[in-house]
Amino acid sequence: MREVAVVSFAQSPCVPADREHDMAEMVQPVLREALDAAGLDRDDVDFFASGSHDFFEGRTFSYIESLDAVGAWPPISESHVEMDAAWALAEAWTWLQLGEGDVALVYGIGRGSLATDLDQVMPAQLDPYLLAPLRPHRDALAGLQANAMVDAGLTSERHLAEVVARCLGAATANPAAQRSGRVRVDDLLAKPYVAAPLREHDVAPQGDAAAVVVLAAGPAATRPTGRPAWVRGLDHRMETHYPGVRDLTRAGSARMAAERAAEMAGFSAARAEVAELHTEYSHQEPLLVTALGLGGAAVNPSGGPLTGRPATATGLVRIGEAARQIMEGGAERAVAHATNGPALQHNLVCLLAADPA
Repeated sequence: MREVAVVSFAQSPCVPADREHDMAEMVQPVLREALDAAGLDRDDVDFFASGSHDFFEGRTFSYIESLDAVGAWPPISESHVEMDAAWALAEAWTWLQLGEGDVALVYGIGRGSLATDLDQVMPAQLDPYLLAPLRPHRDALAGLQANAMVDAGLTSERHLAEVVARCLGAATANPAAQRSGRVRVDDLLAKPYVAAPLREHDVAPQGDAAAVVVLAAGPAATRPTGRPAWVRGLDHRMETHYPGVRDLTRAGSARMAAERAAEMAGFSAARAEVAELHTEYSHQEPLLVTALGLGGAAVNPSGGPLTGRPATATGLVRIGEAARQIMEGGAERAVAHATNGPALQHNLVCLLAADPA
């Protein structure tokens, strides 16, 4: 297999709503920043892959608009996933393994604010016969999972509040998050429930942002940067989309993906110093820490999704943030996690290291 590395990462701030820019205008400056940081130009990219979601945009084939930022003429090699862009990165990584090119650019555009009522959008991913017609509140299934974990003694409401306080305090680049981070745990516990035992701060706030990751293979990976983050293992697994037949206190597909990625990488997530987890709800952190077998890793030092969740870009941001820790010398090994679907249904695990195999 070819050695592939993350050589650059850039993202825009996650804002509650961006009504001033279209998809191309959102991603173009971030794309330019990522390419400049890698010392590359658009013509150096052999493959483009993106992730977005027509349900949030409210129209079909909406991602085509973003190609204005990429520049689709002369014709380019390009692909798109209708899901989190972390899976676009998995496709780009696979494409590089085929040896048809050396550089791939992956981008995700999250515009979750466009939906007038997310409770009308999110049930579309549920079982169309039994669950979707009920149109459950978008946080209801997460509340069931969190409640199951509390009942099983795997977490507590105070623990969830402590997770939130730590994440908000870590997001030093976000002034609003800094203000929230000074709130005491007892103050958080006094807030009303959204879906017991989850409160508003336990739910990652939806927002708008773009993210770009540049991958390079072989010698091309060492030219742009002196310290690339090598993708040593990557795998994703899916469970049934009907939560009633799953043990919601376990993330079996995340565990399986981590085990497979570890086989490829030669080291497990337990040896990672940093873990960036796609936790759309606070209770998912202790669940994933157990499923991935994390040791003493620093979890979501960036603040994680609990400080801002750009739909279909959040998972890609986790990979970028984990890679940033390595590229900037903050860690030798890191693990990144991404998820799709209700209650951690579909999980991707990416193991990164400072040194190639």
